Amino acid sequence: MNLGKKKELAAKVLKVGKKRIVFNEENLNEIKEAITRQDILDLHKSGAIRIREISGRKKIERRKNRRRTGKIKKNVNNRKAEYVVITRKLRKFTRGLARTGAINKEENREIRKQIRSRKFKSKRNLKESLEK
Repeated sequence: MNLGKKKELAAKVLKVGKKRIVFNEENLNEIKEAITRQDILDLHKSGAIRIREISGRKKIERRKNRRRTGKIKKNVNNRKAEYVVITRKLRKFTRGLARTGAINKEENREIRKQIRSRKFKSKRNLKESLEK
């Protein structure tokens, strides 16, 4: 007698896998007649349907990641990135001044040299030095 569908129903109702469902040999006729979910629950309470213990290895807690050669992150120096940002900003500003005629070619060349040597910390600093 094939009770595969009954096993599937019992697995669904009892919320376990099909492999964990075990039918009692003495109560096979009752199990065969069971059609509703409530019938399956009653048979489980009476002991006609058992749930087998979980087989397999136990879960072991995962080890924390160790800090070894592949995990060490280098502290990147941001100095160059800051230099590039400020230099581009100041050069763009001086280019605008040269186009409008606020400064001549020689002044522009000198300011660009000073920008390269990092004399100015910011755009405001450059503007203040130009006013003087």
